[in-house]
Amino acid sequence: MKHTFLLALRNLQRNRRRSLTTLLAMIVGVCSILLFGGFSTDITLGLQTDFVRRSGHLQIQRQDYFLYGSGNPVAYGIRDPQKLLDTLRADPVLKPMLVVVTPTLQFGGVAGNFAAGVSRTVLAQGMVAADQGRMQLWNEYAFPLKPHPFALEGTSDDAAVVGRGVARVLQLCMALHVPDCAEHEPGHGQAHEPSAAAADGASDAASATAPADVLALAALEAPPAEAKSPATHIEVLATNAYGAPNVGSFTVVKAEQQGVKELDDVYLAMHLPRAQRLVYGGDTPRVTAIQVQLRHTAQLPAARERIRQLLAQHFADQSLDVLDFATLNPFYDQTNRMFSVIFGFVFTLIGAIVLFVVSNTMSTAIVERTVEIGTLRAMGERRGGIQALFVSEGLLLGFAGAAVGVVAALLIATGINHSGISWTPPARIDSIALTVRVWGQWRLMALTFVGLALVAGLSAWWPARNAARLSIVDALRHV
Repeated sequence: MKHTFLLALRNLQRNRRRSLTTLLAMIVGVCSILLFGGFSTDITLGLQTDFVRRSGHLQIQRQDYFLYGSGNPVAYGIRDPQKLLDTLRADPVLKPMLVVVTPTLQFGGVAGNFAAGVSRTVLAQGMVAADQGRMQLWNEYAFPLKPHPFALEGTSDDAAVVGRGVARVLQLCMALHVPDCAEHEPGHGQAHEPSAAAADGASDAASATAPADVLALAALEAPPAEAKSPATHIEVLATNAYGAPNVGSFTVVKAEQQGVKELDDVYLAMHLPRAQRLVYGGDTPRVTAIQVQLRHTAQLPAARERIRQLLAQHFADQSLDVLDFATLNPFYDQTNRMFSVIFGFVFTLIGAIVLFVVSNTMSTAIVERTVEIGTLRAMGERRGGIQALFVSEGLLLGFAGAAVGVVAALLIATGINHSGISWTPPARIDSIALTVRVWGQWRLMALTFVGLALVAGLSAWWPARNAARLSIVDALRHV
């Protein structure tokens, strides 16, 4: 076997230009597969980071709340949430895994800026601002993210944060410095400009004819000028636990873009106590979910199993369930499946190219060495030996191209990661540095290396089989 590989290596060196061309095709194919795989991995981990920072790895909810609770969150409230929080935080098995355990209350309502005469439906969420700020710091995969403090941290009890779509509808753009929006309805400002000019003209005409004492009295009775600072107060209407409407007044401190327009148009965040007062009034407050953020995503199965054990032991009367971030965000699995299909298509396409390139190289070599094949067969070489020789040449080309391709992909990925190129990933609002995660993806590199090397070996098998079946006499007299 060693003799066969040495002879195959010498044969590849006989026509170096053709061998290098084939090798280059292998290198380009391996680089393409690894770079695309590293890019798709980066997308997947980026989505995971966003979802975990926003809602945690796991959420404890009442059973079926995820399916039906948005229509009636009061019916799916978790009783005695503080006891549940204390149980999770004090558990010796779970405690080393935990980063943040925090309650949230989500409900639907109507937010209105009644000073402007506008309102819209919103999806409100009460949360503990300090806990949400700590969740924003989670970055297991070391993405080059700029830290953004949570907008509700350090604000008053009546503070609220809205999506930019909500701010536009409620005409809070000027106060919250929201770009690309107009404070007035279409044509509103233009319709009133002529009347205002006419009023000014009439006032000037009256001033020219009225006596001085009348003008003095009019100036004393004129209403004071209104303050020019825009208001940020809104009222939120929600249904309380008894089905009656309840209204709360809030001060909007910031409008944040959410990355997804559907969420941006309904997003409203407030402090948890105010949300509980709005929904439950004077009754015992509840929450709709307990968010659990772990140190490492790999701990998720163990943490979920332990939480289920604790719920069965201490909260069996509430029918609680534990859902992971992938279940709560179907877009995550959909994106992963899409990139898996694209990766399979790219791998198949490049594998077919490698197949034809190596097969063409081997076929050309066989035609050129037909007399040599006949000589070897006349000297007693078996058909299996001839076939093994050409398959070995294909395997050598495959392994050499795959090895150099892996090294080249690592170098190119390193160059991209340090190039400073930025882009905006899906569901994000800020651009980040482009990264391609090839290093550390050992499974991807092994699959690509072995897969394309075997494709190269298999592509040489059919021409080698034909070479081994040549008649000795016909091969020797081949011109």
